[in-house]
Amino acid sequence: MLDLNSDKSIYIQIAEVIENEILLGNLKEGDQAPSTNQFAKVYQINPATAGKGLNLLVEDGILFKKRGLGMFVSEGARKNILEKRQESFFKEILPEIIKEVERLEIPTEKIIKFIEEHKGGDNND
Repeated sequence: MLDLNSDKSIYIQIAEVIENEILLGNLKEGDQAPSTNQFAKVYQINPATAGKGLNLLVEDGILFKKRGLGMFVSEGARKNILEKRQESFFKEILPEIIKEVERLEIPTEKIIKFIEEHKGGDNND
């Protein structure tokens, strides 16, 4: 789902929507990705903006173009997305979490216990 009020550019959000669909298994290798016109119609955005997001994924090797047919999920796309997002997690997100853990003086054991209890969506919230 796109957040048109977000600080994040719409075309980047479009790329993330496609990546998320691949990670969830809703789009598999060889499947056709939604078209720029489909994105434009559903989200009421300019087709060029949607195209920019899809082209980002082409540049990253996540999608490939079939002339006259559209864009399709590349072989190894899921693996590439996982590697890219894991690298981002360890370089950008986790260091910020660790800083907050230290500020709040949360013991490492408590963090590990929380992760183990909530890992895999098996939480009882």
